[in-house]
Amino acid sequence: MAGRRDEPRVFFPWERRRGVRSIFMRARGRQALLVVGGLAGFGFLSHVEHAASNVRATRAEITNTINAVSAWRADHDRACPGSLADLVSGGYLSELPRDAWGRLLRVSCPGRTPSREFDVSSDGADGEPRGLDRVQ
Repeated sequence: MAGRRDEPRVFFPWERRRGVRSIFMRARGRQALLVVGGLAGFGFLSHVEHAASNVRATRAEITNTINAVSAWRADHDRACPGSLADLVSGGYLSELPRDAWGRLLRVSCPGRTPSREFDVSSDGADGEPRGLDRVQ
């Protein structure tokens, strides 16, 4: 019996079990999996970069709006504008400020913390006010 285990086994192709492992053993299967994995990786990175670029664009718009509100306050005895339309009609902004998802920015006066006189924020990708993905 011991000698029998040492003998090499010979299988015909139709006798061998086929399974998921056999796909990885073939050169074409490995190449196909590598291509699919690479495409999935590029797709994931593209999605992450698109989300990050939306946040960057929203932060740039928030910065412009903060500058406009600061200029408004300097010209109007430290009073906050009644709405974003006041900034546009006063010539402080050329159009209503929107985030990267197409929603209007929020200006709250006074700010959420005592040290800030006003806050400008976006509801984020989900559009939920005070949501976890809010951009400030």
